[in-house]
Amino acid sequence: MVVLDISRLTVLADYFVIASGRSELQVEALYNELHDNLAQKGIHPKHLDQSKRWIVMDYGDIIVHIFHHEERSFYDLERLWADARRLSSNAD
Repeated sequence: MVVLDISRLTVLADYFVIASGRSELQVEALYNELHDNLAQKGIHPKHLDQSKRWIVMDYGDIIVHIFHHEERSFYDLERLWADARRLSSNAD
């Protein structure tokens, strides 16, 4: 998982959270866990785009991207937003 501070680069959001799973089931499980935990706190996405292999959850200042690892490599948001400050990074 990677958190990018994009606040000085765009008005879209302040942060991108980028995570990935190695299967469609893992992508769905990551989504369900995050969605359920935030919903319990009364936090709901303003917009949601979803397929079996990628999910984008827009919380306004924070946009969460959950990819199948192949889609993450293909879209390579870390490279596209290389000028963003990397706040955290965990091995996938």
